[in-house]
Amino acid sequence: MLPGPAPGTPGARGFAVVDVEATGRSPWRHRMVEVAVVLLDERLRPEGEFATLLDPLGPVGPTHVHRIRQCDVEGAPRFREIAPLLLELLAGRVLVGHHVSCDHAFLDREFARIGVPLPPVPLLCTMRLARAHLPAARGHGLAACAEAADLGWYPAHTALGDARVTAELLRHCLDAPSCPPDDWTGPLREAAGVPWPRLGRARSRPAGTGVPLLRREAPYGPWLPGCQAPEVVLTQAGAMGSTA
Repeated sequence: MLPGPAPGTPGARGFAVVDVEATGRSPWRHRMVEVAVVLLDERLRPEGEFATLLDPLGPVGPTHVHRIRQCDVEGAPRFREIAPLLLELLAGRVLVGHHVSCDHAFLDREFARIGVPLPPVPLLCTMRLARAHLPAARGHGLAACAEAADLGWYPAHTALGDARVTAELLRHCLDAPSCPPDDWTGPLREAAGVPWPRLGRARSRPAGTGVPLLRREAPYGPWLPGCQAPEVVLTQAGAMGSTA
């Protein structure tokens, strides 16, 4: 799931495009049930991606929105079990999302629950970028922005589908004539200098055993009104090894 040269290691620079699905709207009262990270270098070239469902240790919440059923998270890792890898993936990078303050709030709260303060990483919001550089958009939600940028269909409300199209939207906005060249040189440099904590393997898994990852795949959407959404396919996406 993470091809290419050691993304997230010390000295890495670039962008981490994130998306989370959650059991509700409140980072304080609800939990993450899926997370995805798409890694881009300083020139917006892909470096790798990560995605998995998570066991929220309770009800999965609004299935009618994220289409995650309770049975889908059986055997999924807990947040603590993937937290060491997430820290490595985000280290040295600008955190990007569509309405990124929401994704950041859930990440911040999940790390706080396990006693790890998330460093003050620079944030970049594609919703704000779209407002400035995508005037043709009929709205500022991700689907409307993707349509205005002619990015095609994508599996909406799956963390990996949203993160992938957000990465494409980032490229589109930063390449727009109205966007100043090298506008994010400063935040990239700032992100590369932020010290990040490291975290050991979760004790919930015996030493030497991997953490199984569950990844959702789906045909590209969103889907036209009145059409039945394609089925989301749950796949075993390998396992985290010694990193976890």
